[in-house]
Amino acid sequence: MSRKKPHHGSTNRGNPHGTRGKQRDQLTGTIHVSRPGYATVDTAEGTFVVARGGIHEAMNGDEVQVSLEHRGGSEPMAVVRSVAHRATLTFLGTYEPAGPLGAVTPLDNRMVHDFFVLPDDNSAQRLGVGEGDVVEARVLEYPAKGSAGVVTLDRRVGAAAKLDLLMETVIASHGLATYFNPAALSQASELSLDVEGALAAQRLRQDLRDLVTFTIDPTDARDFDDAVNARRLEDGGYEVGVHIADVTSYLPWDSPMDLEARQRICSVYLADRVLPMLPERLCNDLCSLRPHEDRLTMTVMLTLDQSAKVLKAKAMPSVIHSHARLDYDTADALLKGHINEEDLPCEPVDALPVAKAIRLLDEVAQKRVKLRRARGAVDFETREARVILDEDGHPEGVSVREKTHATSLIEEAMLMANEAVAKMLADIDAPAAYRVHERPAPEHLSETLPVLHELRLLEPGDAERLVAGDPYVVQEVLGRAKDTSGEVLTNALLLRAQKRAVYKPHNEGHYALGASAYCHFTSPIRRYPDDVVHRALKAQLYGSLGSKEQAQINESLPQICLTCSEQERVADKASIESQKIKMAELFERYIGECFSGVVVGCERYGLFVMLDETCAEGLLPTRALGSEWFTYDDTRMALVGEESGKTYRLGQRVAVEVTGTNRAKGQIDFALAGSRA
Repeated sequence: MSRKKPHHGSTNRGNPHGTRGKQRDQLTGTIHVSRPGYATVDTAEGTFVVARGGIHEAMNGDEVQVSLEHRGGSEPMAVVRSVAHRATLTFLGTYEPAGPLGAVTPLDNRMVHDFFVLPDDNSAQRLGVGEGDVVEARVLEYPAKGSAGVVTLDRRVGAAAKLDLLMETVIASHGLATYFNPAALSQASELSLDVEGALAAQRLRQDLRDLVTFTIDPTDARDFDDAVNARRLEDGGYEVGVHIADVTSYLPWDSPMDLEARQRICSVYLADRVLPMLPERLCNDLCSLRPHEDRLTMTVMLTLDQSAKVLKAKAMPSVIHSHARLDYDTADALLKGHINEEDLPCEPVDALPVAKAIRLLDEVAQKRVKLRRARGAVDFETREARVILDEDGHPEGVSVREKTHATSLIEEAMLMANEAVAKMLADIDAPAAYRVHERPAPEHLSETLPVLHELRLLEPGDAERLVAGDPYVVQEVLGRAKDTSGEVLTNALLLRAQKRAVYKPHNEGHYALGASAYCHFTSPIRRYPDDVVHRALKAQLYGSLGSKEQAQINESLPQICLTCSEQERVADKASIESQKIKMAELFERYIGECFSGVVVGCERYGLFVMLDETCAEGLLPTRALGSEWFTYDDTRMALVGEESGKTYRLGQRVAVEVTGTNRAKGQIDFALAGSRA
């Protein structure tokens, strides 16, 4: 690998921020590098795309001065002129000797600069670092034009052979935190559970330990932040209780743990590990609603009529005692009649009440789906593929999660609780972290029309209604596509046309749910916005919305909501990338084998095909479609053979052969089955 030698006379030495004099036409902002060579910069005047080659020596998160230039387009583009403040102080990388120097290659693929350990620095020897080891490097001198960066080594993470470097690269490239600061861990270690003390000291906290509550989660779940109970009322209606871990009782505002959680924003679920938002003492112990243990909770008791319409909702701090820990497979088996109540994993005395509650919640869920559809909610059918790993982190199969009666009954209970809490806060215009989903843009919906016409899913008048964002016509189109070859494609197209839901300090409704107010309340162990909502709800219940602390929270809310929305996207992207890497590793063993799938994407360079059984996606390049020339029809999103007229379009079923993989890029390559004789 070719590398520049470090320039020891760099003006950055002794001036690690690399600040230069301001120019009159410059703006100051924060640069966000998404991938090598691609970045945006947020300034007070707006967000600008950084021109090609305009990042210079800046790195992700740096505060920079930029100038704006017009390069043939109508929108101005930014060019970095200087770095005012550096965000990257340390980073993970692989170490290799480079003559008298040591070279550290960052795992973060957004960092394209060279970094060296100087000959007089003995940190590698002191830490026992060998060739190829992963290390934590601290920047002493930042890269500048014509000179590389200088680092020293603070920590040996481990030998590359014992680490999954591709997973470590995903973590580094998204800036994900892997360990907690000492102050947060110290605070967590001093916490203890005091149920009786909480009941005595907090006048509103209710003792609900006599209720037969239980949790239903995935089989591999380790933290349980929601429990439920249900009973039928004498008038034929229902009472549903949703009990959520009371995380904020252990997470004082602005405490070390709170500040750490506010940086992380959410737990990140990678293919081979979970990076939790909270220390293990909280997420897997004190706050986890484990069976047969008392826990502090926030409860919403919902009174429903016979049609499952919510008549009344009451929120309260509480204490519960979970009577059973169930997984979705067990709950589904009960609902299908494959097992009886005595087979449930709970005490015999609790088996019948738990079974009755599960059946009632299933009844409620089916009615709630109809009610939500009637008010305009849009439910997309999605399948989530998760690579199953062995103990050493190597893939051995794929689990495809689909909606079942068990997942639906929990989802509908959580939706009810989230809506109820959002309404309580919105009715008094209390600032919080509301979950806001805006109506999709007409131009994005218009882009779906050619394909929907091709699939014959539109009736007279539907196009105009669809472009206007009428949720009922979206429902109708999805309904027509159900159980057809175009179902996966239709869901993907219409879902892609939606705006992304975000967090905002004030309520603006939720389009896809058809809800006038919505928030996230039910996962405070793994989502920081839920903790913001818990604080606002407690302030309302205790009459402290005007307190000094709540005023501080409200002042911080715009930035908190923005950070929550941004970090949620980062976590999702990292999770998807990690799954693609492991999926590509899995398919290395299937090179030469054939599978059936459906075309879910079409570009000039080829077709993206999703396989039926595993939901794995791969590229079928245009060159693999045959010897003739294929042109791209962007109206129909199809590839058309110029000689034969053979057409490959979205939603079309194809048989493909796996021809190769690129594990680092999470890429699987296909050819048409039978084409490689």
